[in-house]
Amino acid sequence: MSAMYVVQSFQAKKGKLQPDSPQQAQNTNHARRMAERLSAHKALVVAFMREGNEKTGDFEDARLIAAYGDVPEEIMDMPRV
Repeated sequence: MSAMYVVQSFQAKKGKLQPDSPQQAQNTNHARRMAERLSAHKALVVAFMREGNEKTGDFEDARLIAAYGDVPEEIMDMPRV
């Protein structure tokens, strides 16, 4: 099983959140630092990880590393790393 670390940021446009392209991180600490840095100029930033098999595409549910901004409740309710 391998781990995938992702940082997803969102911009606020016309009162709605629009996702930016997700960015891959090297590990938990890298994802947390990236998310914190992006949070200075993004409406919402979420860093998470997923473990699974890249060859088969089978992955476990995402686990939250960090979230910044106006974070929806469903994100705050995610299991944490």
